[in-house]
Amino acid sequence: MHPYEMQRLIRERKKENFLDLKRGSLYHAIARLQRAGLIEPVETTREGRRPERTVYRLTGDGEAELLAWLRELLAKPVHEPSQFFAAVSFLIQLPPADVLEQLSDRAARLESEIAGIDAVLREMVPRIGRLVLLESEYARTMRQAELGWIRSLIKELRAGGLAWDPESLLRLAASAVAEHK
Repeated sequence: MHPYEMQRLIRERKKENFLDLKRGSLYHAIARLQRAGLIEPVETTREGRRPERTVYRLTGDGEAELLAWLRELLAKPVHEPSQFFAAVSFLIQLPPADVLEQLSDRAARLESEIAGIDAVLREMVPRIGRLVLLESEYARTMRQAELGWIRSLIKELRAGGLAWDPESLLRLAASAVAEHK
């Protein structure tokens, strides 16, 4: 298919929230794939005053590369850093009440996001099937797991179950550094 059709399909299937596609980046990626010999043009058409549209397909090398890449991505877990992971690492810099407020806000946003994904799945699965929406299910499951963890952390914070003594942590870190010298 041609790039405009790809973008339309991404929007129709409500996948734009899972892809970081900026305007024009798909065309740039297609040019790179073509230069690498992984795709090739099949035909170029023009309808009325619209710009030309080139339809592409995978080459033999492109298909081999795609399958190898896909197999690796499916089989091999990788560490995918996130901003939230970084924030959790420095949680102690905020007072517990502030952390509770921020985590409660995040929980509410996650609940809203999960509800949005559920709505998309309810609408789209009957139209296009479940198989092409598995990444949406995965995103929902990951968000649900995050929400569960955040709720348990909020509960623990409210119960006073976490030792919140930044000075003690600084002393421990300083003694650990001193031991390694």
